[in-house]
Amino acid sequence: MTRRRLFLAPDRIEGGVGRLGPDERHYLASVLRLEPGAILEVFDGDGHAWDASFTGSELALGERREAPPPAAIVWLAFALARGERSDWVVQKATEVGVSRLVPWQAERSVVRLDRPRAEERAARWRRIAAEAARQCGRSDVPGVAVPGRLRDALAAPPGFARLLFHPGAGAPLRASLPAGALGFLAALGPEGGLTDGEVRECLDAGCTRASLGPRVMRTETAAVVAAALIQHLAGDLG
Repeated sequence: MTRRRLFLAPDRIEGGVGRLGPDERHYLASVLRLEPGAILEVFDGDGHAWDASFTGSELALGERREAPPPAAIVWLAFALARGERSDWVVQKATEVGVSRLVPWQAERSVVRLDRPRAEERAARWRRIAAEAARQCGRSDVPGVAVPGRLRDALAAPPGFARLLFHPGAGAPLRASLPAGALGFLAALGPEGGLTDGEVRECLDAGCTRASLGPRVMRTETAAVVAAALIQHLAGDLG
């Protein structure tokens, strides 16, 4: 039986009590049909988890557990895609262990977002990431940036290796992962591909071109495959 889990933001957890809002109470009592005294797991998105007892109005929390740190820290900088494809990237990248999602507006992106719509979309993706983390057993939830420019998407902490996945060139991924990197930022373009100027901007920012092999993939597929392969080669997938 799959363990019942609930995400609560850190500011809803205090002094051994998890404070529930109307949505959480409805989910536990009406969707899961839990009775008072039922046990479930609570996680806060920052890597902490608790066994909790549902009282009917709040949660009584047990001892806090720390999730083990990821073997590889992977940031995914993906160009905005049309329809629900970006939603899919957020969900699946969360499942494979990505630490941060950085959507960006490419010159050839079909989707165009002004600042208010970009913030609304980021809020939606954060909800999708939290739900995906609940379902796949993660106690941390990846951060999701508000969609912005490529220059901002390529920004990463010192010690990160930046990898550009762009058709036509690049060494096999296994040969492109530097030893000793503190983390990895994978950058991918939109359906129509990156422009020459965007490729130059990535290379000027320190990206190494890497290949996913001979297959032609949709942009959302390539994003998740890149993240999964980095996790496999440098992290904790297999």
